[in-house]
Amino acid sequence: MSARHPELADRVAVVTGAAKGIGRGIAVRLAHEGMRVAIVDIDGDALADAADALGAIGARHLPLRADVGSPDDIDAMFRSVRESFGTIGLLVNNAADLERRRPLDEHPELLELQLATNVTGPYLCSQRAARIMAASAGGSIVNISSVGALRAHHRGLPYDVTKGAIDAMTRAMAIDLGQYGIRVNAIAPGVTHTYRADASVGTATYRATEERIPLRRFGTVADVAAMVAFLASDDASYVTGQVICVDGGITAQLSPPGPGALEPEPDDVVPPTPERTATP
Repeated sequence: MSARHPELADRVAVVTGAAKGIGRGIAVRLAHEGMRVAIVDIDGDALADAADALGAIGARHLPLRADVGSPDDIDAMFRSVRESFGTIGLLVNNAADLERRRPLDEHPELLELQLATNVTGPYLCSQRAARIMAASAGGSIVNISSVGALRAHHRGLPYDVTKGAIDAMTRAMAIDLGQYGIRVNAIAPGVTHTYRADASVGTATYRATEERIPLRRFGTVADVAAMVAFLASDDASYVTGQVICVDGGITAQLSPPGPGALEPEPDDVVPPTPERTATP
């Protein structure tokens, strides 16, 4: 892959939840743009594998095992990035807990976990990064949201609530941080094929879901990563406070085609059973 945005070369990016799936795809794309990339994840084994993959393409990278639901881990993470790279030009808040329940299910622990990981974590990471960016030449913050923030999933709690908060946080921070040359935007992926969907490829559920998407295909991690690179680039220098859907048209349609078609499972996977879903 050749660099599309040469001005990104040598800038520093921090990507949370970067060991697998969309986060890993973002880290790889930014590395191909010549950025120095700090990859952050709670899964140490997967993080080591992602670091090996980045090393294999000659990327300048820093693997950091951290839980973004922990303020102490966040502080240690940013100290390490500054010690290694000196500054930060791009933060991608991708890490999130993905589990979803129905409203009447008992899930107080899940609610607490998702508020910490999906809301407080990105909030604190953005705050820490913005302080560094404000003291230098500005920068860019990209939050990975979900189409579930705009159109509710069937069985979408508390996940959709947290992604709605991310969209609101994106707009509020963009307004306040613009004066420091910091742009804040969000990307809302639709149905995106990651490793989670591999077992479902070719099944009736998979094919039915594709038919419900206006572009008639699942998105890819490369689709999302390309939008991150664009938002970080100088081409997007006048774009801030926006939530951009990379969803194949899902959120544009009033009703999907085909009588009796299955409801699409947004974000990244068609589940193996009707009772369990997962999203990025």
